[in-house]
Amino acid sequence: MTRVVVTVLKYVGLVIASVLILLPLVTLLFAAFKTKAEYSTTSAFTPPRDWFNFQNFRIAFVEGQMLSGILNTGIIMLVSLAGTTFLGTFVAYAVDRFALRGRRIVLGGFLLAALIPSVTTQVATFQIINALGIFDTRGAAILLFIGTDVVAVYIFLQFMAAIPKTLDEAARVDGAGHFRIYWRIILPLLRPAIATTLIIKGIAIYNEFYIPFLYMPSPELSTISTSLYHFKGPFGADWQIIAAGTIIVILPSLMLFAALQRFIYRGLTAGAVR
Repeated sequence: MTRVVVTVLKYVGLVIASVLILLPLVTLLFAAFKTKAEYSTTSAFTPPRDWFNFQNFRIAFVEGQMLSGILNTGIIMLVSLAGTTFLGTFVAYAVDRFALRGRRIVLGGFLLAALIPSVTTQVATFQIINALGIFDTRGAAILLFIGTDVVAVYIFLQFMAAIPKTLDEAARVDGAGHFRIYWRIILPLLRPAIATTLIIKGIAIYNEFYIPFLYMPSPELSTISTSLYHFKGPFGADWQIIAAGTIIVILPSLMLFAALQRFIYRGLTAGAVR
């Protein structure tokens, strides 16, 4: 009897969680196909009268300059992911393989940086970006995305701990230097960790709003997320167009996550076990 009750409660909990997750997406989908008059006169849970009304999607894509946003997001994402991969693996290699004085202090510093809320350091961060002369450029977002990813370093460190140091010693006997060991031995063995980091970091950059909005205010530098803000004015907002634009933004990351979720879970669990 107890087992039956537990099973029922388990499935009830799953159903409730699924409804809570899907309900906002359903209302968003309904709003995307409604006209402005229909949106203002019907409930959020009322389906649209015309499911073939793609006018909101056209306006969101064209007037929201989403093509430019996709281009800017793509450039920022590619450079940031490359920088995160090489910087993170370099740091993990140095911390794990070299007998550094103050190694625990360095790791503690990484942990402290991860625990401090980023919003509390925004004034200092803004002053640094402005002093470097990269405010209102793609470089501001790229630098912040590369320099604030402490989680990637920890993922790489977990995988580095599982790579035998005897491989380094064998390569050093053959005359390989530190960089060659890193490039030829360590980096290929870190591919699962790199794949996991690229997927998680890529989705985070794609969905990021705060950094592009604050550090890249020019309309021509809008990203896929900030382009939706064009439809928000001081006297109101075209929510049905924002809903259509949100659907456009969600679909690529949703499809990417659905296709690559097994690699994400596999990489995270492998790093945790090691």
